[in-house]
Amino acid sequence: MDGAHTDRGAFDTFCQNNADWLDDYALFMACKGVYKDAVWVHWDPGLRQRNSAALKEWQNKLSSETAIHKFAQFEFFRQWEKLRTHCSRRGISIMGDIPIYVAHDSADVWARPELFRLDEQGKPNAVAGVPPDYFSATGQLWGNPLYRWDVSAMSGHRWWIDRVRASLKLFDLVRLDHFRGFEAYWEIPASASTAAGGKWVKGPGAEFFQTLQTELNELPFVAENLGVITPEVEALRKQFGFSGMSLLQFAFGTDPQGPTFRPHAYSHDLVAYTGGHDNDTTVGWWTSSGVGESTRTAEDIRNERDFARAYLGFQNEPVNWVFIRTVLASVANIAIIPLQDALSLGSDARMNLPGTVSGNWRWRYKPKALTKEISEQLRRLTLLYDR
Repeated sequence: MDGAHTDRGAFDTFCQNNADWLDDYALFMACKGVYKDAVWVHWDPGLRQRNSAALKEWQNKLSSETAIHKFAQFEFFRQWEKLRTHCSRRGISIMGDIPIYVAHDSADVWARPELFRLDEQGKPNAVAGVPPDYFSATGQLWGNPLYRWDVSAMSGHRWWIDRVRASLKLFDLVRLDHFRGFEAYWEIPASASTAAGGKWVKGPGAEFFQTLQTELNELPFVAENLGVITPEVEALRKQFGFSGMSLLQFAFGTDPQGPTFRPHAYSHDLVAYTGGHDNDTTVGWWTSSGVGESTRTAEDIRNERDFARAYLGFQNEPVNWVFIRTVLASVANIAIIPLQDALSLGSDARMNLPGTVSGNWRWRYKPKALTKEISEQLRRLTLLYDR
């Protein structure tokens, strides 16, 4: 009984301490169950518009269901804290991620619609994405609702401050997704079928990060500064001392940033990757034709491989281990190796293909795949390059 009493007390404390987001989230998820997962804009008007009487009615009606969702969050956070403590005791830091945008069909947008570019029915009137790039000739149409940065600023960016503070409780270091969107973002009409017809619109810029810094003091961010990066974007990153990112896969092709992704041009304030979650695995990238997965032509790919061989000085060695050695040997303060590259896996282990809506994020590590031989190779390189 004592254990059950302790758990109940811990659960009640968790609910009280996280009420600012947990109450809305739990009610949102419970209502999703009632409406068979329908998007919230199709719910009853009172609930959709968050009428206070309607909210109270639904909270009372779904009290058991909301309690279940709250308890699931309680258990996750309790288990995560045990994991983080375990890692911390062993000198292991955890790096997380803050996506710049959130899904339209989310508790965030339903609970705070005034912060987003929505019409009277609650549907987005402008959405996020990026212009034509390496991955797609028509750009990437993400479809997330854009922010009303003027409204956010009026509240002192309180929603963002709470969001970042929550992430910093979970992680030691945070990758700030699509950093360039805070300087300028690609605005696409909600009715568009591709991202090609969008336009650049100025973001909140330095004022936003200054507000975060004043409120939170330390901002242990890694800025995801990939894509169409301008001098203004890099100036913003350096103004606040955020680390940048460098992907070795992008160093040898036609990417405008290519020259800065070559290790001889690295600076210390970088996180160097062989490839990221949007890239193919290194083995897959090296052996693929590029058809259907990027805008590279056959000639582009031949030139890219020839340049990579010449630059990295290898012939028949496994390309993934050449890449791993290269980023570990670089001057970048942090080097990150996707597990798929350490395991020498091909395109079937790719995590995500930008611009597609299905078949992604399905790869899973299989027990014992990380063999003693692979572990020893990683250990040797880690020690060799003082990592």
